Amino acid sequence: MGNLFSFQMNAVSIIQLMLAPAVMISACGLLLLGMNNRYSLVVNRIRLLNEEKRRLLARYGEKPLSSDDNIRLESILIQIKALTFRVKLVRNSVISYVTAVGLYVSTSLLIGVSSVMAFHRVNYLIIITFLLGMISLLVGVIFAGFETKKGFDIIKYEVQSHE
Repeated sequence: MGNLFSFQMNAVSIIQLMLAPAVMISACGLLLLGMNNRYSLVVNRIRLLNEEKRRLLARYGEKPLSSDDNIRLESILIQIKALTFRVKLVRNSVISYVTAVGLYVSTSLLIGVSSVMAFHRVNYLIIITFLLGMISLLVGVIFAGFETKKGFDIIKYEVQSHE
């Protein structure tokens, strides 16, 4: 009877240990949701600017562009280049978050395996895997921060170019 109670307590402890990475998986999921939204917005903005660029260039075939149209075309080209860089930052952030999720899932699995098989050397691997997940998450947050700054710079440029 004592052995069964010990196993049940051990199972509860193991499940609790496996839930810590699961919480991090949920946090990464929320961050991924936000990044997916940003990605969609940036891609849509690039598409709109490309469409505007095509219209301006089609008009250029009919008659020379006015100086205002030339300024706008230059602004569009600069913004498209900056937005393309911004999309790369979002991509890097998403890749980092997905990598973190994979590492957290691996951490949970390693916790389960080490508890069943009683491999004590796996404990180092568990800690390393979890810490790598945290580092990957941090890298994703850094990319997201740069992406936010780049978004601000683009808006600032657009406002200044129309003054």
